[in-house]
Amino acid sequence: MVVLEASSSATVGTRRVSVAVAAAGLSSFALLYAPQPVLPQLASAYGLDPGTASLAIGVATAALAVAVLPLAWFAGAVGRRRVIVWSVVLSALIGLLLPLAPSFPVLLGMRAVQGVAIAGFAGVAAAYLADALGTARLAGAVGAMIAGNSVGGMLGRLGAGFAAEPLGWHGALAAVAAVSLACALFTATTLPRDPRTAGSRRAAAPADTGTRAGTGVRVGLVVPVVVGALGMGAFVALYNAAGFRLAAPPLSLAPAAASLVFLSYAMGTASSAAAGRLTARLGRRTALVTALAVTTAGSVLTVSASLPVVVAGFAVLTAGFFAAHAVANAWVTADAPSSTRGRAAGLYTLFYYLGSGAGGTAGAVVYGHAGWTWLIVMTSAWLLLAALIVLLTARHPTPPAPAANDARTRTQENQRTPTS
Repeated sequence: MVVLEASSSATVGTRRVSVAVAAAGLSSFALLYAPQPVLPQLASAYGLDPGTASLAIGVATAALAVAVLPLAWFAGAVGRRRVIVWSVVLSALIGLLLPLAPSFPVLLGMRAVQGVAIAGFAGVAAAYLADALGTARLAGAVGAMIAGNSVGGMLGRLGAGFAAEPLGWHGALAAVAAVSLACALFTATTLPRDPRTAGSRRAAAPADTGTRAGTGVRVGLVVPVVVGALGMGAFVALYNAAGFRLAAPPLSLAPAAASLVFLSYAMGTASSAAAGRLTARLGRRTALVTALAVTTAGSVLTVSASLPVVVAGFAVLTAGFFAAHAVANAWVTADAPSSTRGRAAGLYTLFYYLGSGAGGTAGAVVYGHAGWTWLIVMTSAWLLLAALIVLLTARHPTPPAPAANDARTRTQENQRTPTS
């Protein structure tokens, strides 16, 4: 009976953590990508070309990338839960102020600050999950987190796209920010305390920050980090240009109709949640290469002039990308030593969003000058390069993460420190 009660309590705790983190991901990523479906309206309002308009996305993701490592270190000192809560609340409040920006440069400045705020969640959440749940349940928990991220990205884009016609882009961004604030407040009231006490965090901080880069980040972690950067660059490049392409002949869709393509994120939600099972069945290298191949195949389908085929292509590439992201993210966090887990998660997030900012802007420029087909050529090359890197390093597998030891350590800590 005691064992059953303990198991039930652990299940409830896992569910509570996962739901709270998923709500934070929904809030953060709705805000981060809400301007994407209204990029054509921004370009029209400010007289911009597609490449310049896409800076509304690129500036935020680049700022996120720059801030993620300092905030990961800071979270190790003050507590990851505290950083996550401040991140989601502050980024939502900035989102409410964003429509008041008097000019495009001011809007970009506010987006940069918002990107820094979102970095608090993006760079800390996976490490928080590993501390709270242990590495044994990490793949599933990270998959649930990324599912929340994908739902946020989808709802933010859809909400902005549908609201843009009756409310304009100002009202569209404000509506997304209001929903995000509600999700942020839910996270703030339900997210459990850090598994470690403040005293143990202070004791752990010197080990985390003093570890040399050579021992703190294993060479094997370079593979998922590079895959994350290339995959995210390709993914954001395609979605940044999607609104322009769907609004142009021969498709000529209205903004609300064009935003329906973001329903493809439902496929990403399902595939990221299933990434743990895929990894268990195929192994993480095979699962990662398979997901990258699916992403490439889906992107090639979007070259078609037929709207149903284009929509199917976006659904396939989105499913493939989010599965790849979930596998790579869990790989980094599970393999990192516990003392440097926050730094490793931050490093992955850093390159992931550097890929988003650079790749997304480059993709919009290529689309503006050469068209959709050449954009597909460029992004497919990035995805195939990522798969090739995984295959070339398969002969030198990294040792498995000491999940059992980590679980025992976490159990001992939990016996000393309440987790909720």
